[in-house]
Amino acid sequence: MASYLVTGGAGFIGSHLASELVRRGHRVRVVDSLITGKRRNLAHIPQVEFIEGDLAQAGVAERAVDGMDYVLHQAAIPSVPRSVHDPIASNRANIDASLNVLVAARDARVKRLVYAGSSSAYGDTPTLPKREDMPTNPLSPYALQKLVAEQYCHLFTRLYGLETVTIRYFNVFGPRQDPGSPYSGVISLFSTALLEARPPIIYGDGEQTRDFTYVANVVDGVLRACEAPSASGEVINVATGGRISLNELLRTMNRIVGTDIKATYGPARAGDVRDSQADIRKARAVLGYEPIVDLESGLRETLAWCRSEATTSAPR
Repeated sequence: MASYLVTGGAGFIGSHLASELVRRGHRVRVVDSLITGKRRNLAHIPQVEFIEGDLAQAGVAERAVDGMDYVLHQAAIPSVPRSVHDPIASNRANIDASLNVLVAARDARVKRLVYAGSSSAYGDTPTLPKREDMPTNPLSPYALQKLVAEQYCHLFTRLYGLETVTIRYFNVFGPRQDPGSPYSGVISLFSTALLEARPPIIYGDGEQTRDFTYVANVVDGVLRACEAPSASGEVINVATGGRISLNELLRTMNRIVGTDIKATYGPARAGDVRDSQADIRKARAVLGYEPIVDLESGLRETLAWCRSEATTSAPR
C-alpha cells in the first residue's frame, strides 16, 4: 500500500483518481479549496482523508504533502474562458499553487509527482495529431499557465532530482463533471441541454474538432505514470488518438438520447483552438497505455449519470 495525495481531489478528474486509488487499496489524502470542487464528489469514499485549503497559501502544500509517497497534482481552475475573464485569479490557482506543491514535494522527498498538463499548450498549430515534441503556442492565459507549470515540473526534475511526469489531457469528460457551470466541458453542457430538451450552444461553426477522452482513460494513464520506470521528466499525451467535430458529437449524442435537437450557434470564443487530436504513441511506449473506454461508451456512461443526477435533484 502506498500513500497518494490528490490535489484538487474533490473535483471532476481528481475524485475519479481518488476512487480508483481507494479501490486498489491505497491510502489517499485529498486537498481541495472547494472553489470548483465539491465534497459530495468524495461522499462514496469516506476513507479518504480530506484537507480543505488553498494551495496558493503558505503552509497548505507542506501540510498536504507530508508523509505522502506520490502526488497527483490536479488542482487548477481548468477553464479557458474563465482565464480570459480573470487571468490573475487563474494564474494564482494554476501557477502559484503549482510551484508551492513542487517545493513541498521536493522537500518531503516524495517518490514522484504527476502533473495534470493540458493539450491547450499546443495552441492552434495546423499539424495533427499533436506530438509532445512539437513547439508550443498557448492562446489563452490558461494554456500559458499550464505550460509554465509543466516547465516548472521539468526544471524540478533536472535541478533538484524530484521525479515528475506531465500528462497532457485532451478534453476529458465523464460523470461528476459539473454541468451547472458555464465553464464546463462541452459534453457536460450538451448532456444537460439534451436531457432538458433545449438547444445546446455551439460557439463557432461547430466544425472544430476535439479528441474527447473519457475520464477512465485518463485515470489509467496517470496511475501508470506514477510507476513507469522511464517516465520521469517526460511530457506525455493521454487521450484516444481520434477526433470528432462538435456538430458530429451533437448528432451522436442526439442518437443516444433519442432526440433530434438542433444547436444554437454563437460567435467563436477567444482562446479556443480549432482542432485538437493527440498522438498517443509515446504513452503506448513509455506507459504501456491503451484507451480502455471508447467515445460512444463514455458518452453513454456520462448521459446515464446526468439522468440519475437530474432524477435525484428533481423537486418532489
